[in-house]
Order: sequence, then C-alpha cells, then structure tokens
Amino acid sequence: MVVAQRERFVVAMNVNGGNRMESEYVSRHHKHEIRENQCSSELVKHIRAPINLVWSLVRRFDQPQRYKPFVSRCIVQGDLEIGSVREVNVKSGLPATTSTEILELLDEEEHILGIRIVGGDHRLKNYSSIMTLHPESIDGRPATMVIESFVVDVPEGNTKDDTCYFVETMIKCNLKSLSDVSERLAVQDRTDPISRVGGF
Repeated sequence: MVVAQRERFVVAMNVNGGNRMESEYVSRHHKHEIRENQCSSELVKHIRAPINLVWSLVRRFDQPQRYKPFVSRCIVQGDLEIGSVREVNVKSGLPATTSTEILELLDEEEHILGIRIVGGDHRLKNYSSIMTLHPESIDGRPATMVIESFVVDVPEGNTKDDTCYFVETMIKCNLKSLSDVSERLAVQDRTDPISRVGGF
C-alpha cells in the first residue's frame, strides 16, 4: 500500500484566532492514512454554544437529520455503539439517495465521532471522517471549536482538488447548520441533551 504525503489544509470559518490550537488538535486526533488515489483535508467551525450542547447533537449517530440539512431519514440497526450501522436517506436534488455508514469511534469524554461510509448510491468510496469538539471562549462566553476531517477516494475522471471541493462544500453546509441549531438552543438556554429536546 502506497501512502501519499499528506495534502492537508485547514479551512477556518468565523476565525477568532487559535490557529495554534487548531493545528495541535488536528495533529493529535485527525490522523488518516492517505493512499495515492485519495484526498483529505480538515475544516474548522467556531460555534457560540457550550460544548455539552453541541456534542448532544453531534453524538447522535442515529439522528443526523437533527442538524444535517441533506438527510431526510436515518435508520440504525441494533444498539447505538461502536460498529453500529445506519442507513441514511438523502434529500432529492443531490447526486445520491442513500448512504450506508458505520460508527467507528464514539468517545464521550474527548468528544470524538468517527464514521466510515461502507455503501450507497454515491461516489464517495472509502470515505471516512473524524469530528472532534473542543471547548473555547468567544467574547467571554462558553463556545465550541468543531474540527471535521475526511479522507476519500478520488473518482476516475476527477481531480483531487475537485473531489475535496465537493466534500468540503457538503461539510461546510453541515457545520453551518450545526452552528445555527446549537446557537439557537444556546440563546434559548436549553442546555439539556438534545434527545430530551423536541421540535427538530
């Protein structure tokens, strides 16, 4: 197996400093083995909501539709644990309708979620992602730095840049939605775990 030199860059959104911490978190938690025909990158989002609230959304492998705008339905086989598989239905208008995904990592203490795509009618082959949450402060209030990284095969006929751009666009939409939902709940001071909060 040939491991390509890592092509990594951080796309920072709503940046308020902290690039050193971002790099430290990436090097500590976001390690992917990248083959010659793959691309990878990381994205960072700063959310004006406490980490326990944001994590209550992210950790729900069985309910990604609570913040992911492209997901219409999700069914999990068995209990929610490492190795669990979910079947995701994607909203119309996208170049896919289904995705089969496995939960590879769920660390409640470190706030880490790892997912790998194992099937579906899309072109994201050998896709895996890691999402980590880190507490920070914005304007003196509790906030959360979210970092999401991925690695995926480059489909035949595509370039690494095109493939990364497509995946990054999807992740940016998800992270913006996660921020919107989390900040709305934070403003409402509803900090109970999201499983107890209805209406989404």
